[in-house]
Amino acid sequence: MSLRLGDIAPNFQQQSSAGLIDFYEFLGDSWGILFSHPADYTPVCTTELGFTAKLKSEFEKRNVKAIALSVDDVDSHHGWIEDINATQNTTVNFPIIADEDRKVSTLYDFIHPNASETLTVRSLLIIDPNKKVRLIITYPASTGRNFDEVLRVVDSLQLTDNYKVATPANWQHGDDVVIVPSLQDEDEIKQRFPKGYKALTPYLRLTPQPERG
Repeated sequence: MSLRLGDIAPNFQQQSSAGLIDFYEFLGDSWGILFSHPADYTPVCTTELGFTAKLKSEFEKRNVKAIALSVDDVDSHHGWIEDINATQNTTVNFPIIADEDRKVSTLYDFIHPNASETLTVRSLLIIDPNKKVRLIITYPASTGRNFDEVLRVVDSLQLTDNYKVATPANWQHGDDVVIVPSLQDEDEIKQRFPKGYKALTPYLRLTPQPERG
């Protein structure tokens, strides 16, 4: 199964470092970040899981739950978590799915035969409260994921879901945003964006981020 943006993320039940997980129950009405790891005790992934644990308060502000996946078993996960906590000076505070049978990896297309027939690629998905896949990023094994970018995308998605805007290149929370081209009624524009806008072209109109006072 190949997932694409806008698809419904499939549900699953699988053992994890926190016990049996029903994915939909775990997510509830939260946003979700599901990210896969080739195996336990891998160096780059150790740093990623540690950094993710340190982002707990940032995820909570955004109503986001993180959950990781690796193809090793629960006992291996618990040993790896001890290493992560010790080396990254943190406490892992999210589940790591134990995907020994590759059930979830196959369901989410985390096994790429040209990369490895037995290990997952290092993919990350953002899933919204309606269980729709909103972002898919796949990294090479040698490159650690950029979690600042993951948070930036969550901020953009949550903002653009609530307002008729898009976020431009290198946008950060608080920067100007773009009024979507489909919005042409000037009365509606004035109502939605009382701070006004600057039209660089008829289709490129910048306005202050709506939610900021």
